[in-house]
Order: sequence, then structure tokens, then C-alpha cells
Amino acid sequence: MEYKQWYLEYKIHKNRPGLLGDIASMLGMLEVNILTINGVEGKTRGMLLETSDDEKISLLGQMLKKVENITVTALRSPRLVDRLAVRHGRYIDRDSDDRKTFRFTRDELGLLVDFLGELFKREGNQVIGLRGMPRVGKTESIIAGSVCAMKRWTFVSSTLLRQTVRSQLAEDEMNPHNVFIIDGIISTIRSSEKHYQLLEAIMSMPSTKVIEHPDIFVRESNYTFDDFDIIIELRSTPGEEIVYDNFTASYSDDL
Repeated sequence: MEYKQWYLEYKIHKNRPGLLGDIASMLGMLEVNILTINGVEGKTRGMLLETSDDEKISLLGQMLKKVENITVTALRSPRLVDRLAVRHGRYIDRDSDDRKTFRFTRDELGLLVDFLGELFKREGNQVIGLRGMPRVGKTESIIAGSVCAMKRWTFVSSTLLRQTVRSQLAEDEMNPHNVFIIDGIISTIRSSEKHYQLLEAIMSMPSTKVIEHPDIFVRESNYTFDDFDIIIELRSTPGEEIVYDNFTASYSDDL
């Protein structure tokens, strides 16, 4: 008998005493296990549930429609964003027009690291773009996410300690299970032919690549945004504008 997880989310219109207890009792009578429960941004509550009987979930949905003071907003197989919402008590900001774009601010670095860690655990090819101004925490978040996923990270190009442009990697560094970190400005504005050949080899590998400054990378290379699976934006404050004119010139001057 296979157990399956479900995500239940409901909005509370009137948080009367005993409301959570009533819902928990309902789940108990149906023998549906509550794995995790948390308030999610104000008057919304999220739960991770587990049961071996899908019909019980269908019945639960019908029963909850009759419960006054709440409206069920989700009852589905849990997505990554659902698990993180329950874990952290807040949703990841997602672009309404471009659904593969996710937004974070510096005070959400813990959530970002957790998000990256879950992404890095996935096997196979994925290209992640990371937008953000200098010193906002992009590279540090990638490294921390790699640690969470227990993955080794490999710098292909970087400005973390000093400007690094690799033209070759050791055999163990070319392991497709590694997380490859690429600075989209360093790798395109004035990279050598050998570096670009290495970049092409890495991009063709069935591995995780994280490209900082993806807009410059796309503008200065043969790759397009169709090659990206996810775009992440990291800002110091929610209203900060990510612009490149102020610092791309310094990259060229230093190289």
C-alpha cells in the first residue's frame, strides 16, 4: 500500500477558537496523517498530508467545502513551492507573466538557499539564471544551496574572491553531478576561445548550471532564454532595479 503526499491550503475568513482542532479531527477520522502544518502569510494555512487512499482526499475536499469560515484554495500533489511555503511560512514571489521567474530579497536568503538546495538535488540537465546587483549574495547563495544538496560546486568563471576565468577543468571537476557556477559577464565580455569551448562543453552536459547575470550572457552569446529552466532575481529591497550599465564596464577594465 503506497502512501502519497498532498498539499492542503485554505484561507481563514474568521479564525474562531477550535477551528484548527475541528479540521485536524476531520483528518483524524479519515486517517489522513498531518506531516507539517504552518501559517502561510497572514490568514492562510498550509498542510502537508499523507494517505494511502486518494478517495479520502476527494472526500476531504467535499467535506471542507461545508466548513464555514474557510475557503480551500489548494488540494493537490505538493509542488516544491508548496513544501517551502509550509516550511518557511511564506510564499516565493513568482512572476505572473513569466512563470519560470522567481523573486527574492536579501531578507529571504534562507528561503532562497533552501529553494536552490531542492533544485540542485534534481538529476539531469537544468540551467538556472540568477539576476542581481553586485554584493547582494548571489554566489554565496549558490554555494550554500550546493552544501544543502550535498553537491560539489565548480567555478567556471567568478568574481567571488578575484576574477576567475577557467580554460580547463580537472577530471573530477567535470563530474556531471557537480553544480557549475558561471558568471555571465566574465564568460562572455572578454573570455578566451579556450574558455568558451569549455563553456560550451559544460552547457551540453546533463548537469546543473547556475549562470549569474543571465541577461548579459544571452546578449553576448549564442544562447537564448529558452535554454534556461528557471530565472531567479535577488534584490536588496523589493523595489531595487537590476541594471548592468553601472558595473559591466568595470568587468572589462579589470580583465
